[in-house]
Amino acid sequence: MDARFNLFENPVAGKFAKRFAGAALVIHQSSLPAATQELVSLRASQINGCGHCIDMHTKEAAAAGETAVRLSLVAAWRESTVFTEAEQAALALAEEGTRLADAHQGVSDETWARVREHYDDDQTAALVSLVALINAANRLAVIVHQRGGSYEVGMFAAAVS
Repeated sequence: MDARFNLFENPVAGKFAKRFAGAALVIHQSSLPAATQELVSLRASQINGCGHCIDMHTKEAAAAGETAVRLSLVAAWRESTVFTEAEQAALALAEEGTRLADAHQGVSDETWARVREHYDDDQTAALVSLVALINAANRLAVIVHQRGGSYEVGMFAAAVS
């Protein structure tokens, strides 16, 4: 199936994409570890079934040095030994923040406490913003049927520059 609409070729969508990329840059430049950012983005994208974002974040993480084992185990992080306690807290927040409709209380107090145990205020702000941003990105890509498989490292940055 081909994409329904090219968000990068439309003037309105292009302006939005540049501002979206600006928001992403704020998170990228934060003190939240880059590996955590990619793991969280990958997990939310898996939950949302966004092939384009899974493709992007897997390839970007691998290019930044993330191991194939850790990338392969993101979907089963609870049953894995390769993630730190801080990463586990971030992945739990990503899941609960992505599955808002499935959890009547949203993010649990337990998960929030685990996040606050491992991340300072700036990192927490970046993490919460990242969960919101990746969910928005997933929805954009899924709505227009932007498919995974053809992403090349650095492609998003080039498209919105």
